[in-house]
Amino acid sequence: MSASQPETIRIPDFQSGSEIIGRIPLNDPAAAIHDIDRIFDSLLAAPPEHSVFFQLLELIRSPVTLVAEELTRRYLNKAVPLGDAEDAFFREVARLRLKTASAYAHCFKGSSNAETPQADRHLAALLHRCIHFTGTAILECHRARREVPWGLWFDLHGYHGTAEDMGLATLEIPGIPESRVGSTHCAAAYLVFVLCDMAGGYSLSLRDQKLVYRWAAAWSAMIGLRPVAAGETLPPFVIDPTQDVALRPSPECQRADRLRILDTSRLAAHIERVRQTLRQRIPMSEIGLGEDCTRQQCAQLLGHLARQWSLVRAPRKFRRRATSGSIHVCAGFEEMHYFISGKLFQQPENPRAHSYSGLDDVFALRFQDDPQQVMATVASCHLDVWKMADQSANGFRLMRAVDGRKMTHGQLLALRPHDGEHFLLAQVSWLMQENDGGLIVGLRALPGLPQAICARPLAATGEPRERSYQRAFLLPALATTGAERSLVLPAGCFRPNLEVEIFTDRASRVLLGKMLDSGPDFERVSFEDA
Repeated sequence: MSASQPETIRIPDFQSGSEIIGRIPLNDPAAAIHDIDRIFDSLLAAPPEHSVFFQLLELIRSPVTLVAEELTRRYLNKAVPLGDAEDAFFREVARLRLKTASAYAHCFKGSSNAETPQADRHLAALLHRCIHFTGTAILECHRARREVPWGLWFDLHGYHGTAEDMGLATLEIPGIPESRVGSTHCAAAYLVFVLCDMAGGYSLSLRDQKLVYRWAAAWSAMIGLRPVAAGETLPPFVIDPTQDVALRPSPECQRADRLRILDTSRLAAHIERVRQTLRQRIPMSEIGLGEDCTRQQCAQLLGHLARQWSLVRAPRKFRRRATSGSIHVCAGFEEMHYFISGKLFQQPENPRAHSYSGLDDVFALRFQDDPQQVMATVASCHLDVWKMADQSANGFRLMRAVDGRKMTHGQLLALRPHDGEHFLLAQVSWLMQENDGGLIVGLRALPGLPQAICARPLAATGEPRERSYQRAFLLPALATTGAERSLVLPAGCFRPNLEVEIFTDRASRVLLGKMLDSGPDFERVSFEDA
């Protein structure tokens, strides 16, 4: 993206400004951003009459949103840490949203102090735009799995606090494009982003993040927001406008007079009604949750939100404990299979036949004294070393500096703690890249010690559909947790009642049952003997 500062131009009236905005080349994002920057800089350097300034900002907000959404395609759903080009696109999108918020804030400062209903609604609209574009910059960090830069929550709290101080926080503003109900107010717009943060954006897929934002925009007006009453017992979490976070645990807060309490009881009741409606098999088009999600997806996400948005977090099934030490991590079925089995993968029909990658290694190392030992050395280089921050019986939180392999939300990993002998399988359930480039991940361990096996699907005739086996893992049943035995297969293998031949120390046939877990690179499924 262009780093040069565009020259400013004079925009004296709405007609000339609208013509310039109309010429923004939306099909060329780089050129469009250059023009948008020039327009903003020109308006800030020599603001036109206030009403013209506001009308031009309203006109340019659509190009800003369209260009930003186009640029997000370049980095969303990418593994992190982002590459240099992807990182530049992310920063450009965040900068563009924040520059739009700053332009509205500048326009707000130049507004008149006339105390009329029309003037109040105008001021509320300006503050609403500041809240919206600052909040969407925060959400962009969630979508890109990036740490929120310092100061953004301060700004968001400040814009809403200004609306509160002026008595404008709940003044209805009609005709807001971002509102799902036709009108909104500053408090509702502010709470949209508080709700999205409460939902745990770094632990959600992009699809679920989109649904959370949609539902939060539709339901945020159901939430009450008020100061703390004298002598009132605080809930577990509150909003502290003096802190650069969305919510804070109330025991950590010092100044009760500045805190704000959320009342989510109406929202909780509404979510429960929606969940009951889903169980009644009413057509999805009549429920109002959107057309781009299944009944099962909505039910799972609503169950998650019912806990997160109630402000009474569900107790952990397994208590976390702070820990230290290193942990070795690898990814990809080839590497995970090698480290869990302790040997190179071989097709069962011919013990001398290696995988294609194994054949390449053998050929490349055929002049070495011991090619197998060299290959093991090469494979060990693919282990990343992470630091453990804390762990529980079924999960870990790991930290790593800049160097190392990239990670994707939901992917499958194999890991071995520094004090352990065996590798475990775990799924990335939470992922964030820090501002200094390091990574923090939350991992959920799959139940049981994995056994490295191989598998291949069978046709209806019982004959193998494919000659070669694929790497797979067998997880045992665990009576202590109620986990059933399962297979971990590469993504795209599962079909209900599919007959599969698995090879452990001998060949056997099984029928796949139901999907238990899935990610971008794996599927964990139940099975029974055929």
